[in-house]
Amino acid sequence: MPFKKVSVIGLGYIGLPTAAVIASRGIEVVGVDINQHAVDTINAGEIHIVEPDLDIVVRSVVTVGKLRATTTAEPAEAFMVAVPTPFKGDDHSPDLSYIEAAAKTIAPVLEKGNLVILESTSPVGATEKMAGWLKEYRPDLSFPQDKGDSADIKVAHCPERVLPGYVLQELVTNDRVIGGMSKACSDRAVELYKTFVKGECIITGARTAEMAKLTENSFRDVNIAFANELSVICDKLKINVWELIKLANRHPRVDVLNPGPGVGGHCIAVDPWFIVNSCPDEARLIEQARLTNDAKPHYVIEQITKAADEFKRPVIACLGLAFKADIDDLRESPALQIVSDLADKNIGEIIAVEPNIDALPKKLADKGIAFASLESALDKANVVVVLVDHQEFKSADRSQFAAKVVIDTRGIV
Repeated sequence: MPFKKVSVIGLGYIGLPTAAVIASRGIEVVGVDINQHAVDTINAGEIHIVEPDLDIVVRSVVTVGKLRATTTAEPAEAFMVAVPTPFKGDDHSPDLSYIEAAAKTIAPVLEKGNLVILESTSPVGATEKMAGWLKEYRPDLSFPQDKGDSADIKVAHCPERVLPGYVLQELVTNDRVIGGMSKACSDRAVELYKTFVKGECIITGARTAEMAKLTENSFRDVNIAFANELSVICDKLKINVWELIKLANRHPRVDVLNPGPGVGGHCIAVDPWFIVNSCPDEARLIEQARLTNDAKPHYVIEQITKAADEFKRPVIACLGLAFKADIDDLRESPALQIVSDLADKNIGEIIAVEPNIDALPKKLADKGIAFASLESALDKANVVVVLVDHQEFKSADRSQFAAKVVIDTRGIV
């Protein structure tokens, strides 16, 4: 049975592009978000996040009436939950409160035959917990944990696996791992994804689907930790790490990643902790990679502090706040952490440069950090710290860096 109406819960970096792509296939999509500003912006045919070409697609589907946003749930045939799943506290335990809130939001409008998909990257067992919350709120309906294939509501997990900056392309072309709580759940979920996914839809169980996404990001985290640790070692041994990595990568079976100031974003900096939290005695390598990457910003701050000590009145230009190049996403950004911690140290004037946002986050502005263009910052600074390899920084005139003390965590200067 084809889908005529789909609801996407959470209109952030994953939810909004997903909603827009589905709507572009002629399906009515209603997006639900607690952020009134986001809702109003989308309904005006505009976007509240930075993602190439997303503004064009959203404007198109809103104009023809296929996408609209609201703060309250309404009936639909399928519900896709794309809300945050952060960790909490020093023990890095997963915070599933957003998923629980989403379940509570959609439960009153659920009808027999509906499909509920958890897209949020989640610890193993989260899909089952969501199904449990839905059952608690709607005891009049049956769910797959009790009725299997014959349940009134079908529930599945299908983690997103897209790269910021290429989301619209990868939503369509990437393979999808679909883990239903029963065969009927998986089959119905495949029907939905096949409306817009050209990649292969691979069926497995919900727990394996959850673990697959965690595994992908933990694999990347471990490899980044190797590069970051290597960069610290090379500093101590007075070796150019960028040259070293290029040489090592000439081996046909070696592919060392580039180091950076740490690891950011909502995925790689968070997801490995879900594995560690579930199996702390076994996930030793995964935990150490997290600790290595979390320590890198502190190492960068030490380098900046030493450089600033050379000047009577240090002016430090920090290039980039986003967690990766050419996006506006500041979530779990090591660059943001470094700039904030530098201000706390009070070692000099701090100027932040971030071409993808219009204003500094309040927590930085409140610390007296200046916000400037690249040209202005380079003109004033005697210490320059490259934290993100934005295109604007890579294409800058190198002569502007010549008379500065440069700490380049991205290897672009």
